[in-house]
Amino acid sequence: MIEAFAHLRATLANYSPLPEASWQGFIACCNYKRVAKGQLIYPLNKVPTSFCFLHKGLARAYVTDKNGNEFNKNFFAEGRFPGSMSALLISQANTMAVEAIEACEIIEIDFKRYRTLLFDDANLMKMHIHYLERHWLLEKEPKEIGYLQFEARERYLNFLNEHAKIVHRLPQYHIASYLGITPTQLSRIRKQV
Repeated sequence: MIEAFAHLRATLANYSPLPEASWQGFIACCNYKRVAKGQLIYPLNKVPTSFCFLHKGLARAYVTDKNGNEFNKNFFAEGRFPGSMSALLISQANTMAVEAIEACEIIEIDFKRYRTLLFDDANLMKMHIHYLERHWLLEKEPKEIGYLQFEARERYLNFLNEHAKIVHRLPQYHIASYLGITPTQLSRIRKQV
């Protein structure tokens, strides 16, 4: 557990270092927990109260259509923050689930407590802004544009490049779902490259 919190602090420092008082306030919002492989960290149609830091393991965020088909939206490896921020912000049920693909160790972060602290602590707010800029603008926008502009083969090659550290840990059907293609199409593309 100590290792998980040290990992969290080092990760936050990559965005902006937190002085001790800010760090202590932040960890007061946190709770360490283990999640089994296949367990839903955040289920569909439930109002979430937290997001989390992924210390160990691998998770996926997915949505379903009216027929129950799953479509992967994102993958989270160590050092990332899974959760449905839009559902948290508007206090509504999740339309996106987060599932542990591997057994995970997470630090759950109480959203209301964190948000109250965020507006009272300039250091925490600075860190949060840097996080949003990196992941919600610089990372997310090119991915969404690429998804619209590129054919499946190019999307796959981009996926391999962007997720090089975790691609070997992902089942092929999860990758196909993320790319918006069938596992058979992915198999054909993999043979070509």
